[in-house]
Amino acid sequence: MPSRPSPRRAWYWLARRGRAATARSVLAGEASADAARKQELELRQEEELQQGVFAAAQSDEEEEEPEFPVAGDTRAAAFFDLDNTVMQGAALFHFGRGLYKRDFFEKRELARFAWQQTWFRMAGNENAGHMADVRSSALSIVQGHRVAELTAIGEEIYDEYMAGRIWPGTRALAQAHLDAGQKVWLVTAAPVETATIIARRLGLTGALGTVAESVDGVYTGRLVGEPLHGPAKAEAVRALAAAEDLELERCAAYSDSANDIPMLSLVGYPYAINPDSRLRDHARDMGWRLRDYRTGRKAAKVGIPAAAGVGAVAGGAAAAVALQRRRR
Repeated sequence: MPSRPSPRRAWYWLARRGRAATARSVLAGEASADAARKQELELRQEEELQQGVFAAAQSDEEEEEPEFPVAGDTRAAAFFDLDNTVMQGAALFHFGRGLYKRDFFEKRELARFAWQQTWFRMAGNENAGHMADVRSSALSIVQGHRVAELTAIGEEIYDEYMAGRIWPGTRALAQAHLDAGQKVWLVTAAPVETATIIARRLGLTGALGTVAESVDGVYTGRLVGEPLHGPAKAEAVRALAAAEDLELERCAAYSDSANDIPMLSLVGYPYAINPDSRLRDHARDMGWRLRDYRTGRKAAKVGIPAAAGVGAVAGGAAAAVALQRRRR
């Protein structure tokens, strides 16, 4: 009967068997290693190829879209619409809230303004005769008041209702132009005094806005020309560009509304910011740049908040009353 191997010999036998098995595994291991190296090489080659494609695409993109805004280009400037572009909501809506709070409205005027606001929102267009009535109602609010008085009130209203409603994304775009050494203007149908307050608070160059006539520092209740709306904005930008020796092809313009297509079409860098549906479609057709800083909704709703109360109703009325909110 064969003797059983000693534990020492058994270990040696298993070790030999182990080495023999490992020898067979070596081939598999070497093949696996070779495959791994091959995969690594292929992966590296693929990454290099992708990097090359990306670099080429980036180079093409840089050729198509050079650095913007261009630092030091003093013949370039930026023009920003205000309502729903720089600020959530309409400046005149917020201004109206502040005026009602300060007893600028009588109940009779409030009822009339509220009706005009409702009509404007329901109709969704700008009938010339009706809008003339709206403008005259708006101007009746400030008629006989001193410009200095309403300017001081405007400063208070900015702090109360507007400061917290600036879109950070649009503010950053404006700051980029300022950092590049370019001038930045607001362009709005809001009264120039209100627009100037907002521009100054944001550190911008200035503002183009609707000019209400005043004599000896007192509002007469008439406009100089017409509200700065639609084509009038484009004319204001064109006039300012000529006065400032700007080259419009180097300039940028930003707006949320199709009503501002004339202004956007003037410049070399038009941007649709929080665009309405008409402007979004037009911007896509034209290849314009789009930015949307809203969340959870397709369009910013400007008007009378659901749970706002009488003060907000007055504000909504003032928004329609004063120089026509653009796209209702």
